[in-house]
Parts: sequence; C-alpha cells; structure tokens
Amino acid sequence: MDAHPINPPKLILAIDDEPEILAIIKECLEMEGFRVLTAPGPKEGLKLYEERGPEIGVVLLDFLMPDMTGDLVFECLHQKNPDVRVILLTGCEDAVARKMFETGLRGLIQKPFYIDDLVNRVREELSQD
Repeated sequence: MDAHPINPPKLILAIDDEPEILAIIKECLEMEGFRVLTAPGPKEGLKLYEERGPEIGVVLLDFLMPDMTGDLVFECLHQKNPDVRVILLTGCEDAVARKMFETGLRGLIQKPFYIDDLVNRVREELSQD
C-alpha cells in the first residue's frame, strides 16, 4: 500500500468589504467542498495572501473597496506572484478591468451574480492545475 500524502484542496481567498457578500461566498463555496478564507478589506486580504499564498488557488476580489481599489490589490498580488489567479467581482466592467486582463486577470463576474456561476467559475479555474 502506497503512503502518498494527499494534498488538501486549494484555498479560495475572498476579499470584499461587504460582510454579507463574504458570508454568502463562504457558505456557498464551502457547501460545494471548497476551503474558503475571507478578508473584509484589501489590507487583510493582502496579509492573508502573504501568509498563505502557496495554499491559495483562486482569489475572488471585489473591485470597489475603501482604502484600495481592486486594481491596486491585484497589482500587489501580481507582484508577489505573477501566476496568481484572480477573479474580479464587480458591478461594472470598465477600462480598468480590461487593463487588468492584459496583466493576468483570470476572470470577471458581474455583481449581482448567481452562486452557480461563481462556483462553476472557481471550479473551472482550479481544474487548470
């Protein structure tokens, strides 16, 4: 009998300043078997990524947050890891979001979103390992 270590599933990091959105994301993704970390803002999200980056498979990132917008958070994440997988959660697609795609943004989900769409997009991204 082989004793190969089993790697736990990758973590999902959700960064959003709206506690209700974070709670919904966490509950729904965990019901689907994902492990989820939540951060109530950009600084907390960057700190979690600094601490747990190698374990994180996908970052779900709100665009409009106080203190720092999603594009700046994305830039910081991208500097730490050029291969970071970020899916932007936003109410509108604009030139800034399009520019983010040029530097590695993996996807965009319009708010309000259907949970099934979010779950399927996360699954799709993690299946590319």
